[in-house]
Amino acid sequence: MVAEGHMAGRHTWIDALRLFAGISMVGLHVTADSNGQPFPEVSPQERLVPMLLRTVLYTARTELFLMISVLLLLMALSRRPRGYNAVVREQARRLLVPFAFWTVFYAGYGLIKAHAFGYGDAEWARVISWQGWAGFLLLGDVKYHMHFIPTLFGLLLFYPLFRCAEKAPLLGLLVVVFLGMKSALEAVVYPALWGSEWLPYVVRLVKVLTYTGYGFAAAAVLGLWQGSTVAERVSWLGPIALIGAGLFVFKSWAMVTVVRTGHWVFDDPSAYWADYLMPVGLLFICMCLGHKSWPLWMSHVSKYAFGLYLCHPIFLDIAEIALRDSAWSPTRLICAEFLWTAPMTALLVWMLGRWRGGAWTVGLGPLPPVALGRGRQEV
Repeated sequence: MVAEGHMAGRHTWIDALRLFAGISMVGLHVTADSNGQPFPEVSPQERLVPMLLRTVLYTARTELFLMISVLLLLMALSRRPRGYNAVVREQARRLLVPFAFWTVFYAGYGLIKAHAFGYGDAEWARVISWQGWAGFLLLGDVKYHMHFIPTLFGLLLFYPLFRCAEKAPLLGLLVVVFLGMKSALEAVVYPALWGSEWLPYVVRLVKVLTYTGYGFAAAAVLGLWQGSTVAERVSWLGPIALIGAGLFVFKSWAMVTVVRTGHWVFDDPSAYWADYLMPVGLLFICMCLGHKSWPLWMSHVSKYAFGLYLCHPIFLDIAEIALRDSAWSPTRLICAEFLWTAPMTALLVWMLGRWRGGAWTVGLGPLPPVALGRGRQEV
C-alpha cells in the first residue's frame, strides 16, 4: 500500500517493518540479563516466558533493518538516479556523522553502568586506549547495538551489485549461498584467530562481505514488487508463510534448549539457518501483504524507529542499574524494563526530532554544517 494525502508516496508496509524492527530491538535487549545472558541463575520455568518472547522478537533481528535500508536506498535511486560517488558521500553523511556522535556519547555514558556493575576500571582502560577507539569506530563495539551502522555502511558500498537482483529476482536466493559461506568461514576464522586482537576485525569483514546476500534479497523484493500484480503476490503468500512457519519451529526448538540449559545455542545448524533467514521471510511476507490497508499511523511514527534503535540503551542501562539487586523474576524484570525503556526512549527521540539542533542525531533534520555537506537525513 502507498499512503495517500500528505503521506503520499509512503509504502506503509515498509514503514510497518521499520517500526517493528525498532521496537523488537528494545524487546530483544530486555529479554537478556545485564550481562547479555539468558538468566542462567534461575530455573528453566522462570526462563520460559522471557525466552519465548525473545524467540518471537528475534524474527526481526538487525538484519531486517539492513534489508529495509538497502530497499529504501534502491527505491530512492529508482526515483532519482545518482552516481556511485554521490551515493556513497550521501550515505556517509547520513550514517557516519550520527555514528560518530553516539560513539563519543556511549564511550562516556557506558562508564556509568560499568562502575555500577564492577568493571569500571576495565571499561575506563578501554576508553583511554587507541585500541579501544579503533574498535569503537571500526566495529561499533562501544555499545552492543552500535555495530549496526558501520556494518550497514559497509554493506551499502556494494549496492550496484544488488541492483542486478532487481532485474533478476532469482538472485535473491544468493542470501542462502552467502549465509552458508558465513558459517563456513567463521568455523575457520574463530579457531585460527582465537585470542588474537585481529579476530573481531576479521569476523566483521566476513560479516559485511557475506551479508551482501541480504542486499540481493532486498533488491529481489523490490524487483518482485515492481514486476508483479497483487494477485501474483497473494499467490506467493501461502508457500512463503509455510516456509516461515517451518523456520519458526526450528527457532522454537533452539529456544527449548536455551530454556533447559540457560546458555545460548551457537552450534545448532537448524537454529542458525532459522535465525538468519527469518528476517528475509518476514520481508517477503509483508511484501505479499503490501496491498492491504495498513494503519497509516505507522508511516507517521516509523521515522522515529532509527532513533529508537540508537537511544534505547540510555534508559535500559538506567533500569538495569536500578534493578541490579532486585529479587524479581525474569518475567517481571523484563516487563518493568520494557515499560520504562520503550516510552522514555520514544519521548527522547520525539524531543530530539523537534529540536533543529539535535534532530540529525536520530536520523531527522539537517546535518550540522561541519558534516560532509548538508542534507536532510532520514534512514
